[in-house]
Amino acid sequence: MSAASEPAALAKGDLERAADQAIEVCGGDPREAVKALLIAIDFLEAEANELRAAVSKGYSRGRHGPHRERKE
Repeated sequence: MSAASEPAALAKGDLERAADQAIEVCGGDPREAVKALLIAIDFLEAEANELRAAVSKGYSRGRHGPHRERKE
């Protein structure tokens, strides 16, 4: 896997602070924070799919295959 496709590495403390911030933004309810994050992920996946469709097949040389569906 290339460095560009790997998620940014966060220090454990950074990840904890980010989780605390997400929960705080959602009024202290961790369940609401998880739901908000799932919505954000769906939005970003849809945006990524639109961008993949906009890139010509010749430019990407077929690297972007059909989108895999997540198991529900």
